[in-house]
Amino acid sequence: MSSTELPSVPPASVLPKVTAVRVAEGERLRSVGLPGVTLAVRSRPPVREGLQPALYVHGLGGSSQNWSALMALLDGVVASEAVDLPGFGDSPPPDDGNYSITAHARAVIRYLDAAQRGPVHLFGNSLGGAVSTRVAAVRPDLVRTLTLVSPALPELRVQRTAVPTGLVGLPGVAALFSRLTREWTAEQRVRGVTALCYGDPGRVSPEAFRHAVEELERRLQLPYFWDAMTRTTRGLLSAYTLGGQHGLWRQAERVLAPTLLVYGGRDQLVGIRMAQRAARAFPDSRLLTLPDAGHVAMMEYPETVATAFRDLVAETAAATDTARG
Repeated sequence: MSSTELPSVPPASVLPKVTAVRVAEGERLRSVGLPGVTLAVRSRPPVREGLQPALYVHGLGGSSQNWSALMALLDGVVASEAVDLPGFGDSPPPDDGNYSITAHARAVIRYLDAAQRGPVHLFGNSLGGAVSTRVAAVRPDLVRTLTLVSPALPELRVQRTAVPTGLVGLPGVAALFSRLTREWTAEQRVRGVTALCYGDPGRVSPEAFRHAVEELERRLQLPYFWDAMTRTTRGLLSAYTLGGQHGLWRQAERVLAPTLLVYGGRDQLVGIRMAQRAARAFPDSRLLTLPDAGHVAMMEYPETVATAFRDLVAETAAATDTARG
């Protein structure tokens, strides 16, 4: 191992005990063992039988908690579950240490195959948007509709505000950043992330901010925290360089599912200029742009995103009925 690499982390079986992950009212959290990975799955009990299933995939540094507000608003529309990707939230690192987009997509596919819940309404934000795009392209049988909030698809001209996040994937940078910011409090770190991800950080309630601080304090105790961040960032950047049929834009063109694209006008990580390119790439797409939203519209404007998704479901159901004659 070179001096620029992060140290190896202990296996999940000997990881230290840390504070329990927060589970909001009406939610459940369980652990699902799969080949090579163990996933934490957050869910809301369906309000009635017969609801179509939905699965939500978070972004870089996020967790299934990022979807709690939207999931609650979609009670009665879908049966919601959200995963913590390997190494994030309450999911331990993958057995093989592989944090590539393909590996994350494989984990999602393994869960859907094991749970036999497909086809699902698949949601993805940022990194989760790239992962969900790949899932929808390679396993169309598992995806009923696709909703992408600021998906992390390759940009030729990356916004300057997104550069520091990408630098985390370079060898040694995460370790250096960790040393330089050792004295930062979890509150300071959360304020920085909120300023980066929200169009208007003032929309974060004091309670939500306190919960975010508590969650970050918990994660900073995990020995694999920076390793998961670094390797996943590196995996995302590597996916950007892939060409041919494995390129993310090429895979977007192969998605068969009706797709809802949500972009924020104040997004500092995914440029709003990518919205039109995405709308052209996904064959059956509809576009929602929110001028005042940042990178996590499902957290800033959950009601608006929920309404757009309901419209997508109704439109898809009507099209299906028409096709059946």
